[in-house]
Amino acid sequence: MKKVNNIYCVGRNYAAHAKELQNEVPTFPMLFSKPTHALVKAAAGKEVLLPSNRGSIHFETEIVLMIGKPYEKGIKVDEIVESMAVGIDFTLRDVQSELKKKGQPWLLAKGFPNSALVSSFIPFPGSEEVKEIDFSLLKNQEKVQQGNIKNMIFDLQTIIDFTALNFGLGEGDLIFTGTPEGVGPVMDKDHLTLLWGNSVLGECFIKLY
Repeated sequence: MKKVNNIYCVGRNYAAHAKELQNEVPTFPMLFSKPTHALVKAAAGKEVLLPSNRGSIHFETEIVLMIGKPYEKGIKVDEIVESMAVGIDFTLRDVQSELKKKGQPWLLAKGFPNSALVSSFIPFPGSEEVKEIDFSLLKNQEKVQQGNIKNMIFDLQTIIDFTALNFGLGEGDLIFTGTPEGVGPVMDKDHLTLLWGNSVLGECFIKLY
């Protein structure tokens, strides 16, 4: 995996997920970021360390895009996206709920070390072709989340244009494109498997500390 410069994430990009958390469906992409210290790769036999003293930690499985070149106005998704992975945006749900009540940014709930888990990256098949395959998460061999980007509120082109306009977008940037419904907690020793169709792109064990 090449050097990652920025990690952007899209919140509430599936209507069913917004509904399950009793959130309003947004009218434009809702972006937040994670520090690069949050990035961790899912590899067979690897333990991913997550904090045990900050309340419930939820998995949010999603497609992750790797940007391969600097953004230029009018550039298309298939020209700028180099590769993709299946990832998890880990969220300190109790912390996030308190931050929401206070109207404060989500960084404490979203940006902790190892909160941006990614599988191995594969070549990006194309903005239409990627809609033909579902991504999913197994927790202890049980499927707990499944989604397809065709169900996103904001499509990949909208996300890329909006991100570039407001924050800039260049080679080595990652975009977590949002999670479908079905998010839930992880526990110590959980075995997580990230799937693209029937192909395993990454797996790991959770270690709470």
